[in-house]
Amino acid sequence: MTTLATNEPVSPSVEDVRLAKASSRRLAPFQNHNLKVRIAETQEQVELPAVAVRLLVDLLSAMAEGHAVTLIPIHAELTTQQAADLLNVSRPFLIRQLEEGVIPYRKVGTHRRVLFSDLMEYKHKTDSERHEALDELAAQAQELEMGY
Repeated sequence: MTTLATNEPVSPSVEDVRLAKASSRRLAPFQNHNLKVRIAETQEQVELPAVAVRLLVDLLSAMAEGHAVTLIPIHAELTTQQAADLLNVSRPFLIRQLEEGVIPYRKVGTHRRVLFSDLMEYKHKTDSERHEALDELAAQAQELEMGY
């Protein structure tokens, strides 16, 4: 399903938000189990693996909050703009990270492409470093009795 990477984010309508709230609540208790779903129109049953149910609950939860959603396969190659948007950083900042070798990339002609998996590895690393720094600052604030 490599076409998922090129799909635009889907913004939920008001009715979609309402349905997503109800559906995510009803599915949440089953997210660690395989689930058989009956299609009302045909009475056909489809079995979903637990991992797909968890993804579906996450997707519905995001939609219930009114967020636009998209699916990206782990092996997808992203443009620099897509990668910057995903990290919520500017494109020039992302390009600096690429050029400095912080995030791997490849060139297709004159265009840079970033693997989604490499981008997520970078994101997890920076998130971890950020959490460590915040923990250290909180510990220092407590030592200095700053009321945090």
